Amino acid sequence: MDRRVRIEEKLRESFAASYVLVVDESHHHVGHSGVRDGGGHFRAVVVSERFEGKLLVERQRLVYAVLAEEMGNDIHALSMQTLTPAQWAEQRPQ
Repeated sequence: MDRRVRIEEKLRESFAASYVLVVDESHHHVGHSGVRDGGGHFRAVVVSERFEGKLLVERQRLVYAVLAEEMGNDIHALSMQTLTPAQWAEQRPQ
């Protein structure tokens, strides 16, 4: 299984997420040290009720904790959006 799919599944399961999207953007960073060393650059969107009442930094810490094993090996850089279902509904184009 490729690492993008593995990361996506781990986030979906860990957060009982209603929506997860992980995009591998490593091809935009060819030549960067992290990519040369095997780590990828990823962008993630995670929508979960478990983010309700949590500050942005708390949400990000939760994601980093879930992906601790992948950080530094499979993941060199990770940008993320962590949204509640209500925030996701407001943001999505109708």
